[in-house]
Amino acid sequence: MSTYTIKSGDTLYEIAKAHHTTVEAIEKANPGINPKNLQVGQVIRLPGGGSGGNGGNNPPAGGDIVGAHGGTNGGGGYVNYSGPASAYPPKEQWASYDALWKQNSALMKFNDSEQEIKWIKEAIETVSRSSRVDVRCILCIIVQESGGNPRIPTTNNGVRNPGLMQSHNGVEFNPAQPRESILQMVRDGTEGTRDGDGLKQLFKKYGNYYEAFRGYNSGSVNKANLNDPVGATGDYVQKAANRLMGHSWPGM
Repeated sequence: MSTYTIKSGDTLYEIAKAHHTTVEAIEKANPGINPKNLQVGQVIRLPGGGSGGNGGNNPPAGGDIVGAHGGTNGGGGYVNYSGPASAYPPKEQWASYDALWKQNSALMKFNDSEQEIKWIKEAIETVSRSSRVDVRCILCIIVQESGGNPRIPTTNNGVRNPGLMQSHNGVEFNPAQPRESILQMVRDGTEGTRDGDGLKQLFKKYGNYYEAFRGYNSGSVNKANLNDPVGATGDYVQKAANRLMGHSWPGM
């Protein structure tokens, strides 16, 4: 039996339809559930062991963590990358996942408990396996969007952006189910929500991570100049590239 984390606007009917089951079967698997009072971040059991779309929370069996092997030791200062994706560092020059985790988990300690940091690492690696998105990209976008703070406030500038990755109308941190909500926040940002794309869809659309980052931040991409904010954050891709290289700078 798999699980599903409730997102804003969910109904049992829609969940049942997406996961090829029935409302009655879900209610039977979750004694006491109130279909009229579903809470964002609430984790429910899904009958039959299936998980469709972006909702399934069970880690996939086996499989390598994409991007977990290879890479450099990182280090160095900030570089003002600009231009098209081809002017940014190739993956072969990125720091190793181990180096990036050591660097960025140290930053998380300003806001997170040791247990929360372990859950974030677990979630990143689980979602990398299922999505096939490079684990280093997931980590660096988490740090870029929230500093790795699961309690980061939700922003809303016409689009609701909650959670570790400030996803497109995904879930927020649920202190009653911290591990589960952390996992779903990482899923929402990486694998997308029903309201918007995640890194997985954007990488497929653009064919490289740098344009995917710009699309994630802005919703559209000027391929000739990835520092063009297109209404969002101008240096978003530049900072992501520096994070992937393992560079350090004040206020990172």
